[in-house]
Amino acid sequence: MREDNVKIQMRKGILDYCILAILATGEQYAPAIIAELKKAEMIVVEGTLYPILTRMKNAGYLTYRWEESPQGPPRKYYTLTEDGRAYLATLDEAWDKMVEQINIIRGKE
Repeated sequence: MREDNVKIQMRKGILDYCILAILATGEQYAPAIIAELKKAEMIVVEGTLYPILTRMKNAGYLTYRWEESPQGPPRKYYTLTEDGRAYLATLDEAWDKMVEQINIIRGKE
């Protein structure tokens, strides 16, 4: 596999986790989520984000509300549900364990 492909696959694998972590800080709308991901150099476009948000909403991890915008169309604001917070806690544990395992394999622990 080429290096770029590996990085893309790794990014796809943790995108849900990153989105939930962003929403754990408070209610957000899609462009703000994309901006946070871009700040972390996790470049994502709307065409990637919206299906993930829909899938997580259907799984019960997110809810949303509409709010009128002073400029342009209404905005959809996403919030974590209690199930979403519990799922994020599970992902936090899994991430910490995986980092620990990788550090062992790489001889850093």
